[in-house]
Amino acid sequence: MQVMSEKSAPGGGLRERKKRATRAALTEAAVRLAAEHGAEKVTVEAISAAAGVSVRTFFNYFDTRDDVFVLTDAETGARVRRSLLDAPADLPPLLALRDAMAAELAEAEQQHELWRLHGEVLRAAPHLMVRSLSAHLADETELAEAVAERLRSGPGTRAPESAHAPAGAPAAPPDAGCERRKALDLYPRLLAAVAVTAVRVSVDHWCARPEERAFRDVFQEVFAHLAAGLPAPPA
Repeated sequence: MQVMSEKSAPGGGLRERKKRATRAALTEAAVRLAAEHGAEKVTVEAISAAAGVSVRTFFNYFDTRDDVFVLTDAETGARVRRSLLDAPADLPPLLALRDAMAAELAEAEQQHELWRLHGEVLRAAPHLMVRSLSAHLADETELAEAVAERLRSGPGTRAPESAHAPAGAPAAPPDAGCERRKALDLYPRLLAAVAVTAVRVSVDHWCARPEERAFRDVFQEVFAHLAAGLPAPPA
């Protein structure tokens, strides 16, 4: 996950703020140029010139031209994972992840135009769409590992009440512990995938109709549906 504005990131030293600003400028320049001319016609030289930096500076941030269109950022991902791990131990994992992601999207209202343009660029360039999905899957894997770490170190490692046999019920089979471990392997992957999808759905829905509601309200409603178990809406 990456926002295309250095303002959306938490503080840090002057050097870090400059780095975020440069990365955001390169990303914005690339998206705007690609939306206007087509991604295949946009060069590193053109992106660098539009952002006011050298080609050498471009390659300090991105390994290839296509990478600038993949809106992932290692620093953003690291902050989300750290916030998740630092959240209060009694906060359910889904809500801890929601709050960690919300902190990175605090100024999302400023991102509408660029998010919309980025979506258009990806839809017009299937190879960039595939590259973007691959990068986000890698981020998702790292997020799942952080969820697993939180579960190992917090109260989430305890089996839910429904997993305990009621009074008088037959004893659990010898492999019950093994099944629980398998569940803990599955749960972090599922939670990370659901949370990442929730962000994408929130962004897509809001970008299509930003005048209806604030992004933060859409985002919170999406996670509220998840927390409630996705009950069907009333007819």
